[in-house]
Amino acid sequence: MSDVVLPCRDEARALPGLLTRMPPGYRPIVVDNGSSDGTAEVARAYGAVVIAVAEPGYGAAVHAGILAADDGVVCVMDADGSFDPAQLPRVAGPVRQGAARLAVGRRRPVARGVWPPHARVANAALAWRLRRTTGLPVHDIGPMRAARRADLLALNLRDRRFGYPLELLIGAGRAGWPVVEVDVDYHPRAAGTRSKVTGTLRGTARAVRDMSAVLAR
Repeated sequence: MSDVVLPCRDEARALPGLLTRMPPGYRPIVVDNGSSDGTAEVARAYGAVVIAVAEPGYGAAVHAGILAADDGVVCVMDADGSFDPAQLPRVAGPVRQGAARLAVGRRRPVARGVWPPHARVANAALAWRLRRTTGLPVHDIGPMRAARRADLLALNLRDRRFGYPLELLIGAGRAGWPVVEVDVDYHPRAAGTRSKVTGTLRGTARAVRDMSAVLAR
C-alpha cells in the first residue's frame, strides 16, 4: 500500500474523475488547503482520507499529507486532473525497487496549450540552475513524485510555499540520494479548475520567486 498525497484548494470538480481512477494499492489523502467549493465533502464521498490544513501554501499542504501518511513509499500528485493516477506505479516503481530514493515525474504534454509557454520557460530555467547546482539529472521541477516517508521527513524541509519541490530536490542532491526522472503524461486540467502556478503569469512569478529564494539559501 502506498499513500498518495493530493494537495487541494478548490479542486471539487476534478476529484471524482481523479479518485475513481486511483490504482489498487494506492490510498488517496486529500489535503484541503482552504477550499471554498466543497472539496473536502467530495473527497470523503469518494472514499479519500481528508485532512484540513489552515496554513496556506503548497509546501504546508504536502508536509501535512506526508505526516498523515503511513510509513512506506509516499506519492505526491496535483489534484487538478492534469495527471493520470494510473501512472503512479511508474513513478513509485524505482523507489519500491531500490533503484532510487526519489523519483520525479517529468511532464510530457499530451496536447498543445497544456503547458503555457511562460510556465514552461520558467520551469526549464529553474531546472537548469538545479542541474548546475546539484548535478541531479532533472529537467522538471514537477509536482508528481515518490519517496519513502521516513526519507522525506529526515530531510527536514522548511519551505511551506511553492519552493517546496525545489527544496526537496536540493536536499536530495546534498544527501547523495539516487534520483531518477520518469516521463508522465501532462493533460489539460479538469473543467472548472485552474492551476495556482501555471494558470496565470502572477502565479508563475510567485512560484519562481519562492523557488529562487530556496536556491539562494
